[in-house]
Amino acid sequence: MGQLSDRLNRLAPSATLAMSQKSSEMKAQGIDVINMSVGEPDFNTPEHIKAAAKKAVDENYSKYSPVPGYPDLRKAIVEKLKRENGLDYTVNEVLVSNGAKQSVCNTIMALINDGDEVIIPAPYWVSYPQMVKLAGGNPVFVSAGFEQNFKMTPRQLESAITPKTKLLILCSPSNPTGSVYSQEELAALADVVKQHDGLYVLADEIYEHINYIGRHASIAKVDGMKERTIVVNGVSKAYAMTGWRIGYIAAPEWIVKGCNKLQGQYTSGPCSVSQKAAEAAYTLGQVCVEEMRKAFERRRNLIVRLAKDIPGLEVNEPQGAFYLFPKCSSFFGKSDGVTTIHNATDFALYLLDKAHVATVSGDAFGAPECFRMSYATSDENIKEAMRRIKETLAKLK
Repeated sequence: MGQLSDRLNRLAPSATLAMSQKSSEMKAQGIDVINMSVGEPDFNTPEHIKAAAKKAVDENYSKYSPVPGYPDLRKAIVEKLKRENGLDYTVNEVLVSNGAKQSVCNTIMALINDGDEVIIPAPYWVSYPQMVKLAGGNPVFVSAGFEQNFKMTPRQLESAITPKTKLLILCSPSNPTGSVYSQEELAALADVVKQHDGLYVLADEIYEHINYIGRHASIAKVDGMKERTIVVNGVSKAYAMTGWRIGYIAAPEWIVKGCNKLQGQYTSGPCSVSQKAAEAAYTLGQVCVEEMRKAFERRRNLIVRLAKDIPGLEVNEPQGAFYLFPKCSSFFGKSDGVTTIHNATDFALYLLDKAHVATVSGDAFGAPECFRMSYATSDENIKEAMRRIKETLAKLK
């Protein structure tokens, strides 16, 4: 048997995708599994966006697109950033990619050299450290736990910075915790960043519109930070367009040029039809975004209430995204007489096996005392899943 590259062997498989796969396999066996492991809106793409895609097909948008994306879409993104975020970019400072995931990876690959350090607050999205390792960099984790509402402090950031630090990755609203940094909190972190030459911020804002505390805050808006910030966003979450695979960066032009060079060699431009759909998403009516946000907020309130009613779980109230990230460490060491829970991975597997509810262990997110549940599902599924979880956990003594 052949040997895979050292680069690939450094990587771990995606825990969220693995748990979703386990759920699908059980469903295929006829088991009634409620999947709360996947970060995907359960809504359909709005009709006016689908209509724009159909129109693009009829107009023969079937050729290779420019590597950085169609100019009209990049212009629509520029206008969106000005209108919604108060940020001034040019079309040449925007690059469209095959999903925000590629946007993040492009940025890391373009900026990080072997041995460079990248600060990642924990809990973190599972792919951040893997992408850093792929680039030859070293992830540096800063623990921002349950007690501080999963948000890193300026003092923690300062303590983590070394002469090798090149990048800070921030995700707000956060996957996996749902925590949201305020403009004041971001300004305080920015004050630290600005004291260190050559330090940049990758601001993953893909959950921007799923926000329950008011206007979204971007660190790029802080004075002196636009030239140090790579904003990552896209249409996946706000417009229920995960499968369309459209994300983007807005960044200083030299960074965009670097990412364009990289993208030109390994994927080229994103899907032509998807780009026309994304253009419609940004330029046409936004009522659908608020309707979905309100539904997620209602579900947030529901799942928080039900989770707080389960003895042994510690629950905070997420301020955005569509995840709940409860602390489950009180169950470690407990048993139902057959199975003993040693850690969060055991806990998540126990819920899948006994309650038939798919969640994700906090181990995958750098928070081994917690687990993640996505409430991007129906109210009925949430109620039934929480009933099963409560009933199942009551058996652990």
